[in-house]
Amino acid sequence: MKKKINIFLTIIIIAILGSIAYNQFLSNEKIIASEEAVFNVKESSEKAVKDRIEKIEIIDGATYGNLMATSGIEYSKAMEIYESSKDIYDLVKIRVGRAIELVYDKDTDELKELRYKIDSEDELLVKNLKYFNNTEIASGTPEIAENWEAKLEAIPYALKTRIAQGVVESSMYQAALKNDIDIRAIIELANAFQWSIDFAMDPRVGDKFKLIYEERFLNGEHVMPGQIFAAIYINDGKEYYVYYFEESEDNKGFFDENGNSVQKMFLKAPVEFKYISSGYTAGTRVVMELGIAGPHRAIDYAAPIGTPIRTVGDGTVIFTGWSSIGYGYLTSIRHNGTYSTNYAHQSRIAVKRGQKVKQGDVIGYVGSTGYSTGPHLHYEMVKNGVKINSLKEILPPGKPIKDENLERFFESIKNLRETLAF
Repeated sequence: MKKKINIFLTIIIIAILGSIAYNQFLSNEKIIASEEAVFNVKESSEKAVKDRIEKIEIIDGATYGNLMATSGIEYSKAMEIYESSKDIYDLVKIRVGRAIELVYDKDTDELKELRYKIDSEDELLVKNLKYFNNTEIASGTPEIAENWEAKLEAIPYALKTRIAQGVVESSMYQAALKNDIDIRAIIELANAFQWSIDFAMDPRVGDKFKLIYEERFLNGEHVMPGQIFAAIYINDGKEYYVYYFEESEDNKGFFDENGNSVQKMFLKAPVEFKYISSGYTAGTRVVMELGIAGPHRAIDYAAPIGTPIRTVGDGTVIFTGWSSIGYGYLTSIRHNGTYSTNYAHQSRIAVKRGQKVKQGDVIGYVGSTGYSTGPHLHYEMVKNGVKINSLKEILPPGKPIKDENLERFFESIKNLRETLAF
């Protein structure tokens, strides 16, 4: 009997040890499987980043053809890519300062993709269909269509909303730096207010501003500021507001707090983001260096030679050429039966007499021709044949939001306006 009990206990012990061993084996198998899975994930991830990417900076004088040739892409393949994409984006139009990215397969080192950021919003992708499961084929010949597909895709930014503000102590630029605001956001702020404020002449010490805008990130890195949603600028005690609103596909942009478009007949300044060397005065302005004295019914914008000059409004060019009264190279634009504007001392004129121009078009470049003590633009506004102070001219507001859409506009800006409060 005792022997049977010992045998029975031995069997139980062996079963228990076997069970433990088997569970340990399963556990080890799970660990091994888990480790293999992690290894496979790591291996897959490592493989995914092994594609070779060649970034080609576009410099002055470069063309699509010579950039591809310099990168070792055979002519026939470059032409296949070009033909497959030209109906979406013509690669002849690539721009200086941007880049073409060529992606080569990690295993074959064959070109599998071309990328080109057309602007801040969209990117051209041309893919070698051998490496992608695509169903839509780009336009082109059948032979080309079998090999390449071109698509226009929105750049996949991650977006965050930022609120920033500052006080002008010396300039908008310095206020931006002091408050860690991307200067590109300040440039967009100035663009939004460009019909209401001349940032070369109007700002005063103590002016305040606040803006609500979009910050854009790509692959976890900050790329650029994006859309401004709302902003306030308090200039010498007067409040100016802008709100971005899309009433319809045909009417979207910046509006003031009452729903009027902030875009007006004239821009406040013909030179962007530069300073004015002398202000308007109806009295005597003496230029000692030239021995000239007389009224200076104009605004002088000091800027380096070659700085683009833009027309402040739509119109027709009525004069271009050398001025016999000391203005050097001069352009005059007639805007309507009431207003015309003059742009003097240019280094080069970019338009011709009789040419139609649109607000913001470049019409010439800053110089120091004629009676001039240094590079600057002498800008005049003429109303009914009389030179006036353009900084004080009050212009009607732009096209307002329709009455039936005002409630939607006011509701959309309610929280923004509360946020803009100081």
